[in-house]
This record gives sequence, C-alpha cells and structure tokens, in this order.
Amino acid sequence: MRQHFMMFAAYNQWANARIYDAAADLQEEELGRDVGAFFGSMLGTLNHLLVTDRIWMKRFTGEGDAPSNLATILHRAFPGLRMAREAEDKRIVDWVSGMTDKAFTGRFSYMTTDMRTVSQRLAPALSHLFNHQTHHRGQAHMCLTVLGRPSVPLDLMLFQRSEEGRAYA
Repeated sequence: MRQHFMMFAAYNQWANARIYDAAADLQEEELGRDVGAFFGSMLGTLNHLLVTDRIWMKRFTGEGDAPSNLATILHRAFPGLRMAREAEDKRIVDWVSGMTDKAFTGRFSYMTTDMRTVSQRLAPALSHLFNHQTHHRGQAHMCLTVLGRPSVPLDLMLFQRSEEGRAYA
C-alpha cells in the first residue's frame, strides 16, 4: 500500500509542476480572471488546492498551518504561490515516504471545517486528498484552455512513462 501512495504523491508533485509551468506566463489579470471555475480563477483554484492540502496534512500529521475557509487566498502573487505549492508537494512526498504499510490501515480523528469530529481510516482519506487534487487540476486545466493556452497532458500513464514515474510503472 505504501508504494501505491508513494506513486500518487510523486504523480501529484509531477502534475502540479506541469500545471504551474503552463500557468507561469499568465499575466496577473489572467491569473485573477473569473473564468467560471468553481473557485473562479486560476489563482483561486490553485490557492484552493494549497489550502485543502494544508488542511488535510494538518489533520494527518497534527502539524502546519491550516486555514478554515476553503476559498482562502494564501498568495496573490504567482511566484509565492508556486514556492508554497512546491514546498507542500515535497512535504506530502516526504510524509508518505516515511510511513509504513501498517500505518495506512490505521484510523485517525480530525475536526472538519464545519466543526464536526470524524474518525476514519487513513488510506481512504489519503485517496481523497489525491483525487481532490486531480479534480481541481482539471479545473485549472480548463482555466488555461479558456485563457487560450495549450492543453497540458496530465494522465497518470504519462507520469508512469516519464523519468520521474518509471519506478511506479
């Protein structure tokens, strides 16, 4: 199970880097333009992903800052947002890599953003974290498309065929 989640942590890092590379040449106005995504803009979508990863990592590890509002804008400027994303992706990769197979079968408890206490197994919650990333990366991809940028291939199979992903193929 550890190898499975290590693959998704590495894929998540790879896919986020590709989205950020594609968004790097967007102008400030384009980054903030509401294009109809759930969180409005590319900036809103990318901030949301960082916010939710921080929330889940705080739940998983008990460490780090975790905003309570899912629409929090942590960084208005792209360079700072990108640096924070890279640091969070590394944090996720390092945390998953340091776990044992047995740890994934354990349970944990946490408080939701609406103040409910939930107890659940770790593996399904971690699966949600990576699935949630994929969902909103799709919306970020849509933002790029609406803004006239080229398509960004993000398939898991492409990652597995890449130099970074060969170990997981």
